[in-house]
Amino acid sequence: MLLFSACCGLLQSAEVLKEKWISPQVGTGFSRELGMLDSEREEYANHLAALGANLIVRGKGSADAITQGRRMLGLALQLSPRNKAALVTCFQLSRGLLPEPGDPGLSNAAFARLLQARGKLLGESERDEDRVVGRYFISLAAELDPKNHDAVYASEIMRLDLGEVDWRMVTDVPERAAKTASP
Repeated sequence: MLLFSACCGLLQSAEVLKEKWISPQVGTGFSRELGMLDSEREEYANHLAALGANLIVRGKGSADAITQGRRMLGLALQLSPRNKAALVTCFQLSRGLLPEPGDPGLSNAAFARLLQARGKLLGESERDEDRVVGRYFISLAAELDPKNHDAVYASEIMRLDLGEVDWRMVTDVPERAAKTASP
């Protein structure tokens, strides 16, 4: 009887997760002119995918965990639209399966420092797309390590000067881009 109850509970949680999860819609991702090498984009995407999956697993598919994980997976797919880890994780979540936790390789604090430093460099670029990605990186660095005073300060200054970060540009194809991408 206990086994039956456990199986029913798993089936219900899978259905709930399946209903809550909306895969990020990213189109073709950031342009080839983004100020990052392809190998760098892939490394960041791998790490973001692992962090997003782990966050959703640790949060047991809660709404907050899904929102934050979706941002990380969306950013991963924007950086590298064919990233294996991100695509597999999104597929599993769309089927109601919690992905296997992975080893992102760096602690949240170490990755936050890396994101903050890279975000600062991208933010100094003359290209709009580089500055936008830099802003995502700095905002995410502050979320990952709220004790990183430099990342939090930079994120808060950008929020005061430019408003809240619009994560929809990472997780949802803008309507304009979706129309031009259709045949």
